[in-house]
Amino acid sequence: MPEKPSRLTSRLESLRPETPVAASQGAKPKAAKARGTRTQSAREVRSAARKEAILTAALEEFSASGFAAARLEDVAKRAGVAKGTIYLYFDDKEALFQELARSMLSPVVGHIETFATTDVPFRMLADNIVDVMVREVLTTRRKDIIRLIISEGTRFPALAEFYHREVLSRVIAALRVVLQRAVDRGELRHKALIEFPQLLGAPLLVAVIWNSVFGTFSPLDARAMLKAHIDILLDRGGA
Repeated sequence: MPEKPSRLTSRLESLRPETPVAASQGAKPKAAKARGTRTQSAREVRSAARKEAILTAALEEFSASGFAAARLEDVAKRAGVAKGTIYLYFDDKEALFQELARSMLSPVVGHIETFATTDVPFRMLADNIVDVMVREVLTTRRKDIIRLIISEGTRFPALAEFYHREVLSRVIAALRVVLQRAVDRGELRHKALIEFPQLLGAPLLVAVIWNSVFGTFSPLDARAMLKAHIDILLDRGGA
């Protein structure tokens, strides 16, 4: 049986991902202390902060220059470290980008995966998915990672394969479970959505591309578009 609406808010709120440092504009690295674990040494704290500074600088450099043109020496300059310091943490530029993408997107992917086991009506779950996409992707620097994959994935197949493995395949699998459950309950009439769960997330890519290219003079209301898309899938909202 689906959870009662009175339990929904607290249930879905508990699934909200923790935003990594690099995902927010202007956030500064902080050394986290896990309860029940030993206290980090000063050296470990400095090392973690240095790695976080490199990742933050990498986001800025990749966003400004693109993956192909970005140089590790420029990342090092932004981070305030020597170029050689980067190699203490990452083998090369590709490894740096992959760790950046993983650290920023994994919390959101994990959040979406929990929807597969969240037994609530599809309409409520879909509205929450929209909220996650807007709050955790479109209004954060995470959208820059997606934009980079779209623009440079064909030139760097290893990056595209990494993104597909670490992000897309996991999201699609979770959405397929959600959509199958909705079809079985009669909440959705279109069984094709189970075969093509990409249709549910397609507006997110439209929003990233549109606002990246045309946003300065014709901004797209991504939240309204995503909600309209859900209404269309559910055949609600009138003619």
